[in-house]
Amino acid sequence: MQSGNKETGGHPRTERFRPGRVVLDTSLFVNPDARKYFGDTPTEALEGFLFLAAQVPILEFYMPPSIFRELLNFIHKDKLSGDLLVVLHQKPPNKHELTCPAFLLYELIEEIRERINKGLRVAESAVRGVNSKGEKVIIQELRRKYREALREGIIDSKEDVDLLLLARELDALLVTADQGVIKWAEKLGIKWLFPEKFRDYLLSSITKARLLSSGNP
Repeated sequence: MQSGNKETGGHPRTERFRPGRVVLDTSLFVNPDARKYFGDTPTEALEGFLFLAAQVPILEFYMPPSIFRELLNFIHKDKLSGDLLVVLHQKPPNKHELTCPAFLLYELIEEIRERINKGLRVAESAVRGVNSKGEKVIIQELRRKYREALREGIIDSKEDVDLLLLARELDALLVTADQGVIKWAEKLGIKWLFPEKFRDYLLSSITKARLLSSGNP
């Protein structure tokens, strides 16, 4: 009895290769410390990414529409090639079918309460210092410290939630510089990568793709 499959020349059929998936945040192109590995401006950084991404058939790149719209506010759309819509897929998370562990809701509520208390303490401290520092200085300090107390290291927008849900749905690698998103990605078991390492990741993936296409995995 002859083994194997006639269509494959006597060799067993191999499982169809599934590309890896990557979800991108706006910070990759907008944050100066993150985008400098691809370009000096948000537009140049996006072009630099598209040039490399087009050479990686083993990866698929996604961005929630809410994040994509946010990105368009920072780039010159007329300078971008048609590769943008071919390489970078816009996909909203499936909000009606995705589920998340209930303990995350408890943790989010607890964290919000703690941050509100921090904000109150910052405001109280500012009031006490008005006479010694002056109103203008106090307002500047209050804005900075209040923002740190309430917004840094927490998910505070629907765009943040879209990123997390899409990465969870696709079982994708999440690339972001947002510490709040990173913190909650870890809670949800989502793989993540700092933007500073993303260019090296792409270059390694290009090398791997070429080896696979030549038959030397």
